Amino acid sequence: MSCSSLYLILGRAFQLLVLLGRGDRAKTAEIVVLRHQVAVLRRQVNRPGLQPVDRVVLAALSRLLPRSSWEVFLVTPTTLLRWHRALVTRRWTYPSKRPGRPSTRAEVREAVLRLARENSTWGYQRISGELAGAGLRVPPSTVRDILKRAGLGPAPRRTGPSWSRFLKTQAEGIWACDLFHVDTVFLKRLYVLFFIEHATRVVHIAGVTAHPAGTWVAQQARNLVMTLGGRAEGIRFLIRDRDAKFTACRVRKLSHPS
Repeated sequence: MSCSSLYLILGRAFQLLVLLGRGDRAKTAEIVVLRHQVAVLRRQVNRPGLQPVDRVVLAALSRLLPRSSWEVFLVTPTTLLRWHRALVTRRWTYPSKRPGRPSTRAEVREAVLRLARENSTWGYQRISGELAGAGLRVPPSTVRDILKRAGLGPAPRRTGPSWSRFLKTQAEGIWACDLFHVDTVFLKRLYVLFFIEHATRVVHIAGVTAHPAGTWVAQQARNLVMTLGGRAEGIRFLIRDRDAKFTACRVRKLSHPS
């Protein structure tokens, strides 16, 4: 923030202190004059140009203004929220990444799909190994992505029920968990751990922290299991992503509280 902007903010704070020391009659007259000036300016200017320091002052003063007087304010609550979202975006904007790996060649995709269709019991590792023997180096993760885009699941369910059908039949025993973040007015980022029941879509907020870690996630899962009581015995599957904060050990602890 520049020196001129800092002086302006300090000047507004000093004016506020002076105003608080004046009598009610003088303040009432000044308020009437300022309201009339605002009305005149609104008739002449559709959208005033505000500098960053103006936004800081208005956002700070908005906390002191009663809701009944917001019609005379230059900005609306929606505008203040938009300014805050813009600050959050600039605060948490990360450098753009370089383009990823080049797309897989068409002949490689065709080879992967042919082996998967002709050998329904072969998994990602087996298909990758067979292609390596033929001189094609295709990682198992790439094999998985190719089959997923083609609608082919992992072995041995490639010719069996679809993933959606499996979710419907096992809905009562499936839960999912993940982390999402929220940003406070002071641009502090908080992470929320939540669990959702697949059958009922009931969401359980397990905890909130500014510094999530694997040990914290495991403890929040234990706390949730304790509140569930006997219902935890019915949890058979936990859907999660590959975040390092989730491990197979911690998933087992969620499913078996003992």
